[in-house]
Amino acid sequence: VRQLYALVSETLRYSPVLEKLLAGAALLQVEKKLPPQLAKVLVYDLLFGKGLKCGGRWKALARRHRARLEAELARLKVQQKVSRSEDLLAPAQAASPAASQVPRYVRVNTLKTCVDDVIDFFKRQGYSYLGQAASVEELRALSGKKFLLDLHLPELLVFPPQTDFHDNLLYTSGHIILQDKASCLPAFLLSPAAGSHVIDACAAPGNKTSHLAAILKNKSQIFAFDVDTKRLATMNTMLMRAGVTSFQLAQQDFLTVDPRDPKYSKVTCILLDPSCSGSGMVNRVPREEAAPSAERLQALASFQRKVLSHALSFPALQRLVYSTCSLYQEENEDVVHAVLQEWGSVFRCVCLCGHGGTWCRALRDSALTLVPCHRLVNAFPSWPCRGLTAFPGAESCLRASPADTLTHGFFVAVLERHREGAAAPSSLPVAAKENPEHGEGAEPGAAPKKRKRKKQQVK
Repeated sequence: VRQLYALVSETLRYSPVLEKLLAGAALLQVEKKLPPQLAKVLVYDLLFGKGLKCGGRWKALARRHRARLEAELARLKVQQKVSRSEDLLAPAQAASPAASQVPRYVRVNTLKTCVDDVIDFFKRQGYSYLGQAASVEELRALSGKKFLLDLHLPELLVFPPQTDFHDNLLYTSGHIILQDKASCLPAFLLSPAAGSHVIDACAAPGNKTSHLAAILKNKSQIFAFDVDTKRLATMNTMLMRAGVTSFQLAQQDFLTVDPRDPKYSKVTCILLDPSCSGSGMVNRVPREEAAPSAERLQALASFQRKVLSHALSFPALQRLVYSTCSLYQEENEDVVHAVLQEWGSVFRCVCLCGHGGTWCRALRDSALTLVPCHRLVNAFPSWPCRGLTAFPGAESCLRASPADTLTHGFFVAVLERHREGAAAPSSLPVAAKENPEHGEGAEPGAAPKKRKRKKQQVK
């Protein structure tokens, strides 16, 4: 599905160039039965793509005209005084600055392999490993066949922008997951303990579910919900390829799930990534889109408040991550604030900023008061983007953006059940505790320590 989407998207991006090539080579005049739109797809894949992997008579037809099309492409480059195909595009069709600067993030699927083995595999493929990044600027400077270990997430490798691994053996076998760094934050910060019962409330397409399973080492139970049958079918295939075994998929609106059902009586962690405006997604294909109307944002926020409040009603719940790929305060800080006003006597925002003594807002006995956060281990003190100051304690939330974090635009808040008088739990994710070399006190830029290779190796 991703490859098909990429083919169609790139064909649309190159559409003006393809029209000139078709006209110059007179392809549609010669092949009168060839639909123009199909001709564009065939010519794009023939000249700029993977070399026509489609079959049948269309493949043979396009290849018959290859020499004429390549000659026309060369003539067009000479005419416009460019050497690269990308330079034939007008500025409006060129990849957006945000898209061109976001690196390719590769999450190592620890259910099937380990970071060291994947690094060795890419080295054998001619890539140069530069160790662990010490700053975002090091990620920004990546080029050619070089890659780094991410400075925040211990199983995330970083390659230059536009690097394509969809045909790579590690991807097709499920040993690596192509997932944006910001999208890895929810499961990483939820950090459920092995043996936990976890809900992924709006689960498709399944990257976060597979990440949860990897953190839990398949020693748990994950309940994953989505309303779309086709998306669930695709998700099931993806999870099976990734080696995930401890999951139950349900075609069901999460809002209709009964928190009192005995089946969910042991659910202690919920990952909630509900439908949103998608305004933070970096478009690989530029397009003019109007910002969502105030009515649309209000409707989305209303749904998000409802589903977040519903998630907090599960009786055994201890920790919840709320995330969106939206840039709008209405879908992010405002939703969290509104729900904390309803649930603040039970749940509170976990401070992720590493500022000891930060205050969070909570509701206690129907009176709005300020209660201090528990003492924090510096989970993400170096993360540059915090929540907007929409309410006291909003800086406990995380934001991500192409400019500041070299990721898609994203928002994450962690809510934790407040237990009066109980010892304050650490907000440091389990993965970071188990990998102190990636956390505070590690030597900047140092490569990870070698670990025993217990997982399946790819040769």
